[in-house]
Amino acid sequence: MLSHAFSPEDSLALARRVLDIEADALRTMASRIDHEFADAVRLILACSGRVVVSGMGKSGHVGGKIAATLASTGTPAFFMHPGEASHGDLGMITADDVVLALSNSGESSEIVSIVPLIKRRGAKLVAMTGNPDSTLAREADAHLNAGVDKEACPLNLAPTASTTAALAMGDALAVALLDARGFSADDFARTHPGGSLGRKLLVHVRDIMHSGDALPRVPQDATLKTALVEMTQKGLGMTAVVDATGQVAGLFTDGDLRRALEHALDLQQARIAELMTPSPKTIREDALAVAAVEKMDSLKINGLLVVDANGLLVGALNMHDLLKAGVV
Repeated sequence: MLSHAFSPEDSLALARRVLDIEADALRTMASRIDHEFADAVRLILACSGRVVVSGMGKSGHVGGKIAATLASTGTPAFFMHPGEASHGDLGMITADDVVLALSNSGESSEIVSIVPLIKRRGAKLVAMTGNPDSTLAREADAHLNAGVDKEACPLNLAPTASTTAALAMGDALAVALLDARGFSADDFARTHPGGSLGRKLLVHVRDIMHSGDALPRVPQDATLKTALVEMTQKGLGMTAVVDATGQVAGLFTDGDLRRALEHALDLQQARIAELMTPSPKTIREDALAVAAVEKMDSLKINGLLVVDANGLLVGALNMHDLLKAGVV
């Protein structure tokens, strides 16, 4: 039950205020980035183990996301709940690891209580807090200051701007590490084999093109009738036209046929070389399928012929193939 009348105007004004407060917090935090951030990056780069991320409450939720982002961008990481750490989970930490501990106050008892145990195991400690003078910040080998002047909550109580700041600091750390490691699109694809990201980064033209007997092609001296039969049998709405060496000489499509029918033609005698589009656009078989999508979109065409490194025809594909493969 509403305690007072709902006002759409007030809701919109408050929403904008929340976003302004959080945006200001991020800008302020960006201006504070200093050598401590670089120290944290160096510690993690030198780590031969894993990054163990830990945090309590809302900081824990943010920490889980940071661990996932690190792991998917080339820095092995996992989340450890601080409440479980003193009940056996500290065994997950080795001297080769770096612990990334999150606490806005820097005084969360569940985190502070395990700091001596972390140090005893020989692991390095990176703290992310909103208080550089806190216990956790002082004990850390590197401290990331994610402090905010105020929360976006009108009561200045609910973690809002502070969790946004911590999340953004985690992203900054992950991206800095990604860049330092030279983590590439291919590396990213190997950690994201499922879903649309994996398909866009792993599927190549050769994986989905029509080749062999399924590839429509006719020689340069073929008649229009021969080309139409080939197009009908292969069902791609086009056929490649090749010279004696297998090089692409042209392309004939349904659109070319419609344009040709506007003129008086002898379908039995007309030669495909007179009606084809010469020197058509092609794509290499080793190109990413997403590159074929971009090329088709930019040229406003629905199909491409595929060639190998020597320019020989090896395949064909159309937008339907890309849709079917989940690349589009």
